[in-house]
Amino acid sequence: MLTLDVKGRLTVPSKWREQIQEKAAGQLVVCKDPSGCLGLYPPPVFAQLADVLLKLDSPDADEWRRLYLGSHAELEIDSGSRILVPPELRRWAGFKENGSVIFMGVGVHFELWDPERSEISESQVIAKGKPEALRTLVLQ
Repeated sequence: MLTLDVKGRLTVPSKWREQIQEKAAGQLVVCKDPSGCLGLYPPPVFAQLADVLLKLDSPDADEWRRLYLGSHAELEIDSGSRILVPPELRRWAGFKENGSVIFMGVGVHFELWDPERSEISESQVIAKGKPEALRTLVLQ
């Protein structure tokens, strides 16, 4: 777990910092995620997401575009290895000043979670049970 400082900055874990510097020139895009967390995307991945969103042709397409595209902000890892999370996104995600934040890698993007929201979300996922594809995994 990381701590959000009074200015809304958090240190990018060293586990991913070098990879972000190397593959995304130290830049990330942050936006709301429907799971209740904040999504952090390398710019090329966010561009792909934006492209998909702009091509959506469904009754709720504008709502999805508003959620992701309307809330996004560009971030850069500073010389102290920190990113500054915008105040409106911190409030939306339930982050507390000087509070803990969970930073996790999820495939091609990252997520920032309020610990309480993360625990609730995980409990809901576990209550649903494992998907069939995961139950059948075996080591060869």
